[in-house]
Amino acid sequence: MTTAQHTAEDLRALAEQSGRDLEDASPPDILRWAAETFGPRFCVTSSMEDAVVAHLASRAFPGVDVVFLDTGYHFPETIGTRDAVGAVMDVNLITLTPVQSVAEQDAEYGPKLHDRDPDLCCALRKVKPLEQGLTGYDAWATGLRRDESPTRANTPVVGWDEKRRKVKISPIARWTQADVDAYVAEHGVLTNPLLMDGYASVGCEPCTRRVLEGEDARAGRWAGRGKTECGLHG
Repeated sequence: MTTAQHTAEDLRALAEQSGRDLEDASPPDILRWAAETFGPRFCVTSSMEDAVVAHLASRAFPGVDVVFLDTGYHFPETIGTRDAVGAVMDVNLITLTPVQSVAEQDAEYGPKLHDRDPDLCCALRKVKPLEQGLTGYDAWATGLRRDESPTRANTPVVGWDEKRRKVKISPIARWTQADVDAYVAEHGVLTNPLLMDGYASVGCEPCTRRVLEGEDARAGRWAGRGKTECGLHG
C-alpha cells in the first residue's frame, strides 16, 4: 500500500494510464486498486443519495474515509441516510460544513441566495468546503455514472481532476440504473428514502424536485434554471 504523497505530475500520469487500464475493470477491482495505490490518501465522497460506492469501498478498503458535505440545506432524509451509513458500514464518516452557517450567509448575501445566484450558493456551500476537505488526499471516489445525464456521458472510471490536482475515480461510471438497483437489492444497501418518492437525484432541498416521466435523472436539480451541475464535477 502506498502512503507517500505523489507529485501532481505523477498523479496525472497515473490517472491517465489507469483510466485506460481499468476501463473494463469491475467496480470492486477499481476500488481495490485505489486502496492499494493510495492507502489513507484515498477517500470516497457521498451525497447520501445512496450508499452504493461507500458500500463497495468499505469492502475493498475497510475503514475507508467517506466524506459528506452538509450544506445546511439537506432534506432530513439525507441526513438520516448519512447517520445510518456511519452506524452500519465499516467506514470513517467525515462531515464537511461550509465556513458560514445558512444564517451567516443570509446575513452577508441576503436570504435565499440559492434562488438568486445558485452558482454562488453552490460555490460557497459545496465547492469550497470540498476543496478544503480533500486537501489531505491524493485521490477521491465519486458515484458518477455515464447514464445519468449527457454532461456525464464521458466520465472516465479513473481520470484527472485538474481543478483540484487529484485523481478522480468513478468506479460505477459504466453501470446503469439497473446495475445499481441490482446491487442495492443483492446487498441490502442503504438508499435515501426520497428515491422511492419520485426523486431520481437528491440534492439540497430548495433546489431539488421530483422528476417527471421521461426526464433524465438530473432533471429535478435546479429545474428551470439552465443549471445541471453544482460545480463539484466540472
